[in-house]
Amino acid sequence: MREKAIEKIPYLTLPGTDPDGRVEYIGRTVWQNIGHERHIILEVYKNDRDSMQVPVVRYAATKEDWGVYYPETGHWSRKRIDSYFFGTGMCWYDEMINRHVTWGEMQEENRLYSAEDLSRIRKFFGTKIWKEERWWEYFSRNEETVKQKRTERKMERKRSRIAERDRNTPALDEERLLKWADAKIFRQRHYLYYKKRGRYADLCCSACGGVYSGAWKEGESYESGFGRSVREPREGQMGRCFLCGEYGIYKPQGKVKNAHMATEHVFLVDRYLENGAVARYIELRKEWQLEKECGAKGPEMCGACEKIEGIEVARTYYLPGKKVHTDFHKHDPYSGKDFWDDCNLYGLANIYIGEAEVYPASYRNLKGTFLQYSALKEYAAVKRRLNVNRYLERYIQFRQIEMLVKLQMYKVVEDVVSHGGGIIKNPAADRADRFLGIKKDRVRLLMEEQGDIGMLRVLQKEKEMEQNWSRQQAKCLREIGAGDKDIGTALEFMSVQKLLNNISKYAGCSYGTGCTAAEERLKAVAGTYIDYLQMRRANGYDLNNTVYQKPRNLGGAHDQMAAEQEKNKIDDRLKKVEERFPDIRRHYRKLRNRYFYEDDTFVIRPARSAEEIVMEGRKLHHCVGGNSYLEKHNKGESYILMLRFKNMQETPYITVEIRGRDGYVQQWYGMHDKKPDEENMQRWLDKYTAWLKYERFDAGNRTETDKAAQVLTAAG
Repeated sequence: MREKAIEKIPYLTLPGTDPDGRVEYIGRTVWQNIGHERHIILEVYKNDRDSMQVPVVRYAATKEDWGVYYPETGHWSRKRIDSYFFGTGMCWYDEMINRHVTWGEMQEENRLYSAEDLSRIRKFFGTKIWKEERWWEYFSRNEETVKQKRTERKMERKRSRIAERDRNTPALDEERLLKWADAKIFRQRHYLYYKKRGRYADLCCSACGGVYSGAWKEGESYESGFGRSVREPREGQMGRCFLCGEYGIYKPQGKVKNAHMATEHVFLVDRYLENGAVARYIELRKEWQLEKECGAKGPEMCGACEKIEGIEVARTYYLPGKKVHTDFHKHDPYSGKDFWDDCNLYGLANIYIGEAEVYPASYRNLKGTFLQYSALKEYAAVKRRLNVNRYLERYIQFRQIEMLVKLQMYKVVEDVVSHGGGIIKNPAADRADRFLGIKKDRVRLLMEEQGDIGMLRVLQKEKEMEQNWSRQQAKCLREIGAGDKDIGTALEFMSVQKLLNNISKYAGCSYGTGCTAAEERLKAVAGTYIDYLQMRRANGYDLNNTVYQKPRNLGGAHDQMAAEQEKNKIDDRLKKVEERFPDIRRHYRKLRNRYFYEDDTFVIRPARSAEEIVMEGRKLHHCVGGNSYLEKHNKGESYILMLRFKNMQETPYITVEIRGRDGYVQQWYGMHDKKPDEENMQRWLDKYTAWLKYERFDAGNRTETDKAAQVLTAAG
């Protein structure tokens, strides 16, 4: 769509308005050749004298495209004609729902200027519609046709790309793959099915399919020693076939209802085009089938067989400088055919590519490709099962993975492959120490630990803090999980060795024992001790004092610091609310004269200050101390009242929120948002609100408070 050329075309204008007051919009059309292509231009004008020169919207269409131009804003859009209501920007259906517009009303409200406009539209599109009064359907159907053609072209390009990838993918050497899988993946697993008959047993071998019988228990007669003897079959144990000599797993005949199978997966990497690669995710299935026939005494074994097959599940294509594409193998149940598609399934049917072994021929196939130095072979030899797709994608992103694998930092590689580059400090670096953010002389130590992530974090922290720790200290710090803890506060007042000694003393464990329980104990104590030091410092204590550095009871000292820190937070909160809500304290005396009430058991009064409201919420563990309640009390919208026992007036019992304009109780709660003695307390509060109504709010107009007086009398 040539937007600039269309904008330069002068407006058609509207020669005159339609006198019919029901008409809202009037459309005019014209044919125009733009860029050697015939266009139809529709301009929609508001049926108003002031809107005759500039249209509300200009709509341009060809047989292959369309566009909408808004003169008021100068913007173009790809809205469809049934997605806006002639410039109002509202959906037709929404408009009809909101205004209850019928089709007849729409036809009356939206008309063309003349019959020539309708003829021009009809000739341009060459289609038929049900009712020409709805002339906009010509444009709508053209949009549908254009959209459908674009979708078909897009799908055709997609199918062409998938077919091209399929043509260039090497044929699968299935025979050799299945032979390897049977030997290496399934370990040539066979079954010996059996059924015992006294001291005899009938056996059937899945490897050769032969059926034979033998005695697994010695007989009492002399002749019984000359028969065929077999080992006693027991489920799950190994036995050897008397006929073919293959070993198999004993499985009772009665537990084999149908064919049973085992499923595994394998990755096979092939060369693709000149220097690309394709990683094929293959599902391997081995099936064992026991054949039975009806005998005189029930089902009898007559043979067995086994079958192995491979099915390609997905293919992932890698080309230098190109986006990675994955094609999935699907089945069409309607046509009964298999096909390849470049989008996955949805929901529970989603095709999942997990970890699997790598077919050894893959490493030979990678030679000559841009992934030949990915170190996949070395990493797979250690990991054995891995997600090849994820590994190769990470290698394309971080070519330094090859270096890390050859330095035997396998755990670092595993973290990068599984979780991305979060552990990496400098993705552009070409040296291991710079890439990982550690000191150069620490690379060997990390190699000895096979790239342990805990050790890596400790070494990264050593460089960040500009420290120089010994190898033993680094290993001890890894054991307490120092890489994930903020040890900077502790090291400001003590050496790293003193920190380690204190943690070991409190934990009662030594470093380097290899005991999992001891390591977890050291980590837990280290967290508590470091947290204690940080809170001690935050509370204003001087940590140069060794008494503070080494408390006798670490747990008790930690709890004490936590309590002090909480107190400091509370004090800070009280100071802030006092400054923000000063009117609560200022108006207390006036509110007390209005709301104070007592009897023989209870007393109720307004809050003295914002600080008292905050403490009320903390002591009773509810939300009354929030800023919203304080704000309403400060403005007089509602007030917070304290209801307490008369003989314990400083002990919180119930908190009441009462409306300021009429004394209506909005809510009341006690400890933990519960209502203690709810029935009696509600009756007491009803009596209190009736007293307020009768004695305070409407004291000068007794005729309007008769109901309140009755309630007060009834409450007694």
